[in-house]
Amino acid sequence: MFRHINTFTTVVILVLSAIQLHAGRASDRLRDCSIAEINEQITEINSELQKLSKFSLRSGIGAIGYRSKSYRSAKVKQWIEIEFNSEALIDAIVMVPTIWRDSNKGFQPDGFPESFRIVVGSESNRAGTVVAEYMNTAALLPRIAPLMITLPPTNASWIRIEVDKLTRRMFDGRYVFQLAELMVFSGTENIALRCPVKASSNGRDYTGSWDTTHLVDSLTPYLMDSSQGQQSKAYISHIGKKPDLIIDLKAEHPLSRIHLHAVDQSATVPQAYAGDLGIPSRLLVEGATKPDFSDAVILLQHKQKNINDAGPMMMWRIPETTCRFVRFSEAEFINPFETPSNKFRIGFAEIELFAKGENVALGKPIIGEATKEISNRSPAALTDGNNLYGKILPVRLWMEELARRDYLETQLPILETELTRRYMRQKVNLNRVTWLAVLLAIGIGFTMLIDRLLRNRKIALIRDRFAADLHDELGANIHTIGLLSDLAKDAIDSPEELTELLDRMRVFTERCGDAVRYCTNMLDPANICEDLVGEMKRSSERLLADLEHEIFFDGDDILNNLKPRKRIDLFLFYKECLTNIIRHSGATKAVTTLIATPKAITLSISDNGHGIVQRASNDSIPPSLKRRARLLRAKVTLAHPAEGGTRITLLLRSRRG
Repeated sequence: MFRHINTFTTVVILVLSAIQLHAGRASDRLRDCSIAEINEQITEINSELQKLSKFSLRSGIGAIGYRSKSYRSAKVKQWIEIEFNSEALIDAIVMVPTIWRDSNKGFQPDGFPESFRIVVGSESNRAGTVVAEYMNTAALLPRIAPLMITLPPTNASWIRIEVDKLTRRMFDGRYVFQLAELMVFSGTENIALRCPVKASSNGRDYTGSWDTTHLVDSLTPYLMDSSQGQQSKAYISHIGKKPDLIIDLKAEHPLSRIHLHAVDQSATVPQAYAGDLGIPSRLLVEGATKPDFSDAVILLQHKQKNINDAGPMMMWRIPETTCRFVRFSEAEFINPFETPSNKFRIGFAEIELFAKGENVALGKPIIGEATKEISNRSPAALTDGNNLYGKILPVRLWMEELARRDYLETQLPILETELTRRYMRQKVNLNRVTWLAVLLAIGIGFTMLIDRLLRNRKIALIRDRFAADLHDELGANIHTIGLLSDLAKDAIDSPEELTELLDRMRVFTERCGDAVRYCTNMLDPANICEDLVGEMKRSSERLLADLEHEIFFDGDDILNNLKPRKRIDLFLFYKECLTNIIRHSGATKAVTTLIATPKAITLSISDNGHGIVQRASNDSIPPSLKRRARLLRAKVTLAHPAEGGTRITLLLRSRRG
């Protein structure tokens, strides 16, 4: 049953929602990173991965770990509890998952809980305090790496894992709670090592590979492969001899922990032995301060019941004992089923002896009969700090590196995917820019072509305007000069009349010069016809001086706000109409109406004569007026009122000026 938890003192350090929030923020930060920054992160990860321990998994047979009983439902509460030998400040918890070889996905975690919490307690806090809680481990899985949970130093004498929701095991789909190993660290010391374990249920099997004791037996599913240091071949003695392995620590040390690394059988698959080569079935470890072991003290006695008691790394915590010399040997045989002496071999890849958290056996000499080198397997390999894969690390550092590797290997494909996405986006953008450049080049070509066409059209318009202006201004004056010349010939005998005619010719000659200057000024129309209404009134008064003339205007502001070119063309159209009245109509009266609204400008000129009517009966609207209307983009019509005469109407639709 679960113990009652004091909710007032509960401190939840890790919850899945926080992990997911962190992942979301990490994703946001990744989106803010440049390509160079992502590349730098990938380089840093690859560089760091080369320095971290690798996932080298054990082979053969041996202890697997703890397994609860199996259930049909995931919502069966389970728990495990470890009582420490003494109260200590703990700062890290390591949960090692059991591992299943999936035929499709490779190695996968098996039976790792979906929802659980970790409670620690002490003699003064028997209710316990929640130090970590995972509501959904989906964000953590799949993983074959250890789950490393760090926490502030917390006083504890026991730890309990309470599972609220189980997951299916692979081979039959039933719900279980499984772990390969549980480590609780106080600094570098695993204080949970070989401590008593209680559980809500224990799914033992007939091989002995599943049991609560295997939860804290130090046997993990990994081989220590640190990717550092030099490879070292394990020491193994001759068959049949029983040499004692004696280490001289060179000084007395208070030993409290022993680590034995089993002989590595090269890299063959399968291996020749079950994994216990060189490990005595009855291991006896003694310590002494004298070289003859006359004051020997037993540090450790370990009897192998079966293969599940041996593994690549075997660790024991022992009562603190001060000694200088340590001897490893096999105890006396008790029954004939144990290894006979003529088959005996002893050897290890490494022997570590810890005092105050430090391996004091590192680099120390092996003395006695075992000093002889056998088949290139030197006794010095027992204390050189290396195994078949390289440097031997402290267990906590090893677990941290495996957890760190798992995190980095999870992040690496995310970064690479993002980098690929960025490059693809760059490629798409580059293609877009390329096509944009092509389209821009085509657009520039079309623009140049259109510009050329517009220039040609403008030149044509200028020619039309010059032709119209010269026709309107010079044509009328030259025609008048011609008429005056004819009259001068008839008045040659009348000096006074001749003088008057010549003076008038002089006036029209000056008007021709003014007209030329006027046409030239049309090229820069900025200051011409600024007062359109005034110009039209003055021209009508000058040209129609001998006629009765009425003129009406409405919308002066709109007219004066027209573009200069529009004002000029409108003025010249009006002037051409007046010239035609003078030349051809024989009229005695004329009426001008100009109405301007925001939508249209309507100019109407009517007379009571006959000249234009006679000419227009066959030719329709005079070409000079049609030309002016075309320049204005306006519509011109000719009508014959019932009372007689001619009416010219110009309709100019508004195009915003």
